[in-house]
Amino acid sequence: MRRMEGNSRLPALAVAALLIAAPLGLLGQAATETPVALEPAGKSVTASSPEPTPEEVGDALMTHQRYQAAIEAYKQAPLDSAEIWNKMGIAYQMMFNLQGASRCYRTSLKLKPKDAHVLNNMGTVYDSLKDYRSAEHMYRKALKYNPGSAMVLKNLGTNLLAQHKFKKGWEAYQSALAFDPKIFQDTSGPRTQNLANAQERGAMNYYMARGCVRTGQTDRAIDYLRMALNEGFTTPKKIMADVEFASLRGIPAFQQLLNEQQTQ
Repeated sequence: MRRMEGNSRLPALAVAALLIAAPLGLLGQAATETPVALEPAGKSVTASSPEPTPEEVGDALMTHQRYQAAIEAYKQAPLDSAEIWNKMGIAYQMMFNLQGASRCYRTSLKLKPKDAHVLNNMGTVYDSLKDYRSAEHMYRKALKYNPGSAMVLKNLGTNLLAQHKFKKGWEAYQSALAFDPKIFQDTSGPRTQNLANAQERGAMNYYMARGCVRTGQTDRAIDYLRMALNEGFTTPKKIMADVEFASLRGIPAFQQLLNEQQTQ
């Protein structure tokens, strides 16, 4: 439903706001959160550096979830760097300070208007604000400069599902899978607050299940389907009629799920 990707990656961020595993990133597990993929750009921490730069210090602090301290470190770096402003934006967004994140991303885009990573991140801010049209515009603009980004395509798919554009959302997910078959396994990105209603979350979970089936992640697919059912988006009968889930029919856990739902 929406990991880090860029010119180089920051270390993976373990955040309390993450949706918990099994499978990681499920909507409905925590109804107030949804995954998004923020994209850093620039250098990562290098352990061999005897005198770390402010950017490296900031990256290290991000690893330890000390986001405000990371921002202060980044402020000591050259502020004519689009990458620094992007990283500050991520730090603000990890603290759910969308205003601060937006300000940093916009400054980054002034310095580097065609940066697909930052355009993607700006899209996630709009999604958090439920300004889906502006978010879609940002994702499509990012794809203009980086049409092969599986992460942006996945974010776009989730955005379209939130707008009830289910066919287009699934098509975006399929495109993401074509570029990166493991895109639904990526767990390195932070999440932001999700204000989607149960119907929207159900749709996202349903199509995430489809994506997981295509990549052989049957356990995750079944968990996504369970939440799609619980949120009232689909029914056992419709799932059985969907050819995308034909490969699950012989799995005991899948049959148990359908039996549980029919009993309820």
